[in-house]
Amino acid sequence: MSNYSAERLYRLLPALHRLRDADQGYPLRDLVTILAGQAEVLEADIQQLYENWFVETCEPWVVPYLGDLLGVRGTRGAASRRAEVANTLPYRQAKGTLAVTERLARDVTGWPARAVESFQLLGTTQYVKHVRLANLRTPDLRRASDLELLSGPFETAAHTAEVRRIAVEAGRYNIQNLGIFLWRLQAYPLAEGMPHPVTGSFSTPQKHFTWNPLGMDQQLFSSGGTAAGSRVASELDVPGPIRRRALYDALARYYGSGLSLAVWTSWDPALTAQDPLPADQVAVCDLTQWKTPSQVKVAVDPLLGRLSFQDDQDPGKVRVSYHYGFSDDLGGGTYERQATFTRIAGETYFAVSETASPELQTLQGALGEWKQALALGPVSAVIEIRDSRTYAEHLKVPEIPSGHRLEIRAANRQRPTLLLTTEIKVTGAAESSFEMNGLLVAGRPVRLAGQLNHALFQHTTLAPADGTPVLIVEPGGAQVTIERSIVGAVRASYEAHVDILDSIVDAGDGTGRALLPAYAAPDGKAPGGALTVSRSTVIGAVRTGTLALAENSLFLHPVRAERRQEGCVRFCSLAAGSRVPRRFHCQPAVPDGSTADEARRLAALLSPRFTALRYGDPGYCQLTADTPREIRRGAEDESEMGVFSSLLNPQREDALRLRLEEYLRVGLEAGIFYAT
Repeated sequence: MSNYSAERLYRLLPALHRLRDADQGYPLRDLVTILAGQAEVLEADIQQLYENWFVETCEPWVVPYLGDLLGVRGTRGAASRRAEVANTLPYRQAKGTLAVTERLARDVTGWPARAVESFQLLGTTQYVKHVRLANLRTPDLRRASDLELLSGPFETAAHTAEVRRIAVEAGRYNIQNLGIFLWRLQAYPLAEGMPHPVTGSFSTPQKHFTWNPLGMDQQLFSSGGTAAGSRVASELDVPGPIRRRALYDALARYYGSGLSLAVWTSWDPALTAQDPLPADQVAVCDLTQWKTPSQVKVAVDPLLGRLSFQDDQDPGKVRVSYHYGFSDDLGGGTYERQATFTRIAGETYFAVSETASPELQTLQGALGEWKQALALGPVSAVIEIRDSRTYAEHLKVPEIPSGHRLEIRAANRQRPTLLLTTEIKVTGAAESSFEMNGLLVAGRPVRLAGQLNHALFQHTTLAPADGTPVLIVEPGGAQVTIERSIVGAVRASYEAHVDILDSIVDAGDGTGRALLPAYAAPDGKAPGGALTVSRSTVIGAVRTGTLALAENSLFLHPVRAERRQEGCVRFCSLAAGSRVPRRFHCQPAVPDGSTADEARRLAALLSPRFTALRYGDPGYCQLTADTPREIRRGAEDESEMGVFSSLLNPQREDALRLRLEEYLRVGLEAGIFYAT
């Protein structure tokens, strides 16, 4: 309890004053309460001033000032300024060593890193007094793992010298060269999820599964770690894709409870702790043809994200834990989302899980419980799914009462999958609202109907489906917000208003070619409602009545706004044939007087380039390092355009280059390479 609590201060007053205060309705007590509140604020501020003396506990705004005391130059966009300032003195004491250079790269950028001295990989004539047995001019062709690592951050094969500069990523192998490899993708853990059966359904015994709950091939990732002390990062220390050979050679370091992946059979949700299958019953295989060795219980393919059991095995309920790769906290996942949960006084809360009561083990069961509560009077509801299971259901959503709200969300750090057998139709009365947070939804679209006033999709994936819209807004004038989400094609009535923030809208086929418009009216032909797009990537044509605002975004296909006198488009990349309101600092910027051929050549030259455009790939919608500078640094704050603009990737790279000037040994030159 604070030393300045209102009750304590009030009791310090003479009893006579307290008696007179009671006779007059306690005005003095109210004054003491106000004074006590301000005293607590002052006490907390004094305590924080003390904490601000230390970089570990200070407020974020203090970190640059502490850095100035140490001579740390400003690093705009650096991901972990606190760690950089805290480690400055020990880093300077060990300046020039390989391990410090690597840890410096990690602290400045926030990405896992590995530093490689290129002279160690040069095929040279060796001095007989200093023989390097591992430095072989010709690789051993019998060592398959070493051959897989060629040209990567962990290669061991020798190379001839390259005279091109490493600073511009033109050459790598020379005496003065130092390569800094960075992993931009994060490894997200998904614990105790349900793998997808390749054939049949979840209720019948299956032998073949994909780790991905939607039945897609998806490469598994290592959980990663941090190299400590003077040790340079190894393949197990970084969140990279798991190779078959690497998993085979070090299965015990990848497989098991709490590690990169694990498999449970005959799952019993009533048990609080269960051991996964032992490693000696797991084989690493190429499951392209789904062939399982006879001497093992389960075969795992980390490259394709598949697992398979013997034909004579009955695995029962199968659960898996694994890591998948992605660039950012987007589209739902096992990351921190607590701050995005909204609360309304008097709302009814339903917790759905495998261990709940029978009526709350399914999402439809929770909706049924809410429907019973509505029979007693209007009430808002929050339905929270508390695990990462797959729910294959047919949902019937009761009408949301006027002035009330329905929220369906995943618990914090959970990512359940909802496989719809029929579309979800959400109907609301006047001034009602609907929210979805943290779910992966696939199979059928979500339809918003009635007089629903507002719909919010946060950290949600409405899985893109080729040739099918995933979100339909019927006439009624609903305000729809899509924030930090991944959705397929959106269909919105002319009366609706849709805001797309830090999201991906994908109506393509995985190759960048759009199968249907990404945004249009419900019929797919007429213009949709008013649209706002900010820091997003849109794959597919856009047809809207009014483009109120588009900023810092990538449009891969033509955008057409019916009313071009309203709205603004700024710091965006637009496809040829777009008809939008007045542009400001957009690409491609075609000079006046250019011919049609010149305009096409410029558009092709300045088009964005992606690691992958197929939903489910780890590098989905991630810009490559060779993307034109006008796109990679074309946003308002000189970061990249598109959905990952807030990551400030170019600023992280600039901050690292600035630091390397101080920490590199004399004569060395560094180059930055992206491993993912």
